[in-house]
Amino acid sequence: MLTFLVVLLGWLLSLALHEFSHAYVAYRGGDWTVKDKGYLDFDLFKYTHPVYSFLLPMIFLVMGGIGLPGGAVYIETWRLRSRWWETAVSLAGPLSNVAIALLLALVLQVDGIANSLIGPGLAFLALLQVTAALFNLLPLPPFDGYGALRPHLNVPLRLQIDNFGRYSMWIVILLFWYVPFVSNIFWMAVYLFAGAIQLPLGLSGLGYDQFMFWR
Repeated sequence: MLTFLVVLLGWLLSLALHEFSHAYVAYRGGDWTVKDKGYLDFDLFKYTHPVYSFLLPMIFLVMGGIGLPGGAVYIETWRLRSRWWETAVSLAGPLSNVAIALLLALVLQVDGIANSLIGPGLAFLALLQVTAALFNLLPLPPFDGYGALRPHLNVPLRLQIDNFGRYSMWIVILLFWYVPFVSNIFWMAVYLFAGAIQLPLGLSGLGYDQFMFWR
């Protein structure tokens, strides 16, 4: 139960940082309205959406241990000074997840923390940050990876892909759960990155088992 609380609280805080990062970069890039909307206050309630911030992420967590930050920050992209700022705004969210994963991996190098009661929860939370970053970098709407590419596409292609975005999330979900090759490639990338930052995968696995305490 302690691991569940550590992961849940940590996940909510990472969600706030993910959305705050989008908003902060947007503010620096010219969309001053994010300040008026309260997005720079680091207030979790400003960043949440009942479906995209809670329902879908919890489904992903329970079904496969994948972190899926949901967005509720509305950026007025036409105010940004250039298309490169649009790209930076989109990448800011996943990079915040990478930063958290790196910080937690560093903290877990301390034996006293890794071997403590919260160690497994922190390790699983770190792994979730890696999955969130890589998942959000998919070059399809509504993911941040597509948001980073979108400003650089020609208008006809952009409109076609935007229309596809109504179905792409559900297509990706179906591919992950019914096409093993797709999920295997994803997890291979996750474990390679986790290994590169020296994240203790065994401890992460223990954290996942403890998180799913109802099984």
